Amino acid sequence: MSADQCDEPQPERPEQQRYPEALNEGRSRNMRANRRSNTKPEVALRSELHRLGYRYRKDHRLDLEPGVRVRPDIVFTRRKVAVFVDGCFWHVCPQHGREPSRNEWYWSPKLRRNVERDRLADAALADAGWRVVRIWEHEDVQDAVVRVRSVVEHEFDTTRED
Repeated sequence: MSADQCDEPQPERPEQQRYPEALNEGRSRNMRANRRSNTKPEVALRSELHRLGYRYRKDHRLDLEPGVRVRPDIVFTRRKVAVFVDGCFWHVCPQHGREPSRNEWYWSPKLRRNVERDRLADAALADAGWRVVRIWEHEDVQDAVVRVRSVVEHEFDTTRED
C-alpha cells in the first residue's frame, strides 16, 4: 500500500459508523439540545414536590453492588426511593414510543439497550432495598406527584401506569 492510499478517506458502511449522520443541521442542533437531566417534565415534578415540602437529591449517583451505578432523576435518600422520569422516545413508551424510521441500524439497538438498562437498574435498586418509581414524560404532573408521595409515605405500589 502506498503512502497516497493511506491518506485517502475510506468510505464507511453504516455498521462501522459510531453515530449516524444527521439528516440536516436543524436535526443535528435538535439532537444536541437533548438533555440527560433537568428536562421539562423532571423539573415540573421536582418543583411540585419541593412546593409540597419534600426534599430530595437530584441526579444523584447511587453506587450499589460492585460495578453497578445508577443515577435516578430524584432520590429520597433516607426513604430509599428512586424516581425516574423517562422520555417516551428514549425509553420506548408503549403509548408514544415508535420504531425509528431513519438510521434504524443505530437507533433500534440503542433504544433496546436503554430499556434493558432500565430493567437492570430497577432490579439492582430493588436488591439493595430501594423502591423505584418510573414516570413517563407524558404523565400529568399531579398524577405523578400522587404516585411519588404514596411511595415516599410508605405505600408500596410502584407500578407505572402504561
